[in-house]
Amino acid sequence: MAVAHGIEGASGQVVEANSVAETGKGADVDQTPATARVLDEVGPRLRQLRSERGVTLAGLSEATGISKSTLSRLESGQRKPSLELLLPIAQAHQVALDELVGSEKVGDPRVRSAPREANGMTSLPLTRNIGPLQAFKMIISPERGVPEPETHEGYEWLYVLSGKLRLILAEHDLVLKPGEAAEFDCRVPHAFYSADDKPVEVLSLFGRQGERMHIRAKPRRKDKE
Repeated sequence: MAVAHGIEGASGQVVEANSVAETGKGADVDQTPATARVLDEVGPRLRQLRSERGVTLAGLSEATGISKSTLSRLESGQRKPSLELLLPIAQAHQVALDELVGSEKVGDPRVRSAPREANGMTSLPLTRNIGPLQAFKMIISPERGVPEPETHEGYEWLYVLSGKLRLILAEHDLVLKPGEAAEFDCRVPHAFYSADDKPVEVLSLFGRQGERMHIRAKPRRKDKE
């Protein structure tokens, strides 16, 4: 059974606060390690902010309407922070709520993926396979030969970096040069390979959900009249 504790409101009335917020034992709410770490850092951050501003617990209690004992437990980590407690504290210190809670550090954005080799083609993933789109750099060897057209779900966009790419798409037989791009529904029979005896480097964007890439070109300048 949850026990209620009193929090003094700004008007002097006692506002009931459920001990679930204090003990962290709630209605089947699982905390991730990242969330637990953020919550654990709130207390020391509150104490540091109050100390830097030369505010006493009594003074902060008067400004927020939160009892000194509750503020002390928040700073020591004995009380789990909640939005109802942090909002008046942020207002009293005149800071954004983010300053009290903090934010997750941005991880290393570099994508470290090993190249994949198969059927005369080397693919280097440029994304972490998160989200609806995947990006690859592909190097297609002329030794790959002419593959059979295939179909599958998705939508693909190809951009030739170097070499010449031959694209077979239904009844279309095209040769793409560096700087040229093509996009197509993968449910249409298609195949692509080197158009000559040299490797071809291609940038590929692939959407598993069949969404078009909506690549936009720069607007052309109007000719002077």
